[in-house]
Amino acid sequence: MTALVEVRDLAKTFDVSAPWLNRVVERKARQFVHAVDGVSFTIERGKTLALVGESGCGKSTVARLLVGLYQPTRGDVRFDGQATDAARDAGELRTLRRRMQMIFQDPYASLNPRWKVLDIVGEPLREHGLVPGAEALRARVGELLLSVGLAAADCEKFPHQFSGGQRQRISIARALATQPEFLVCDEPTSALDVSVQAQVLNIMKDLQRERGLTYLFISHNLAVVRHVADQVGVMYLGRLVELADKAELFAHPHHPYTRMLLDAIPDIHMSGRSRTPVQGEVPNPLQPPAGCTFHPRCPHANARCAAERPALTLFHGVQVACHAVQEGRI
Repeated sequence: MTALVEVRDLAKTFDVSAPWLNRVVERKARQFVHAVDGVSFTIERGKTLALVGESGCGKSTVARLLVGLYQPTRGDVRFDGQATDAARDAGELRTLRRRMQMIFQDPYASLNPRWKVLDIVGEPLREHGLVPGAEALRARVGELLLSVGLAAADCEKFPHQFSGGQRQRISIARALATQPEFLVCDEPTSALDVSVQAQVLNIMKDLQRERGLTYLFISHNLAVVRHVADQVGVMYLGRLVELADKAELFAHPHHPYTRMLLDAIPDIHMSGRSRTPVQGEVPNPLQPPAGCTFHPRCPHANARCAAERPALTLFHGVQVACHAVQEGRI
């Protein structure tokens, strides 16, 4: 399989300093958050890569970097062999925008409450000149709504007339309007009830099968990830700590943080597997720990972990950033 999306050493730093006058009066230095700090991965055509991790680990920032909502501080993103930052020509950029779309986390915030569904789903079609007239637009929007399990007549309604799950389906229909190859899904089901989550995920799986779509799926819910992903990347404080095929990651997690996330899933099968939950909170991202950023919470940490930052290296077919794993201490 060929890689559709290639990400190399991607980084994004945000300046979160106080205003200049406050800094002068209070004698404070400028402050920066390394939201994403050297992330690399590839996604094969027609496959799904899921990024998981606790809130604030940089998952959503990666999503926004991939679709061009943020400009990277360092690193590059290649889509189908083409560098996305090099597509400065307006025509190239429009073509690129057509081929990759994003589904946002909150269906209540991502739809314009003053627009009818016809306008919401039809906007990308009008922007890219994909339909010749009003009748063709209405017909195409009707087809898109039917493809996500809604009725064509729903195009005359406003967002407030729909439930959360239906609104997210409208968001998916809007994302599919330009017939993209790559969809970035930023926690598309986290604001929905569990039963509705399953419906939306099944629709997304069906659409992937029918259209050969490639997904980057952002989530903190490992049960959801198990349902949709082919590969899983685990993020902690802006860095990938483990990257593996789904079956391998769930059966044989290597990194202590991955084990902690898996131990947090309720054991409904009563397997009796011993669990060692890791204590502590996520460190302040303004002052991350030296060395491995996970070492203050890790039961396997030693002096090397506190001093030297581990690189993401291949270990038994899995990419892991952990000194304890590489030294055979786990």
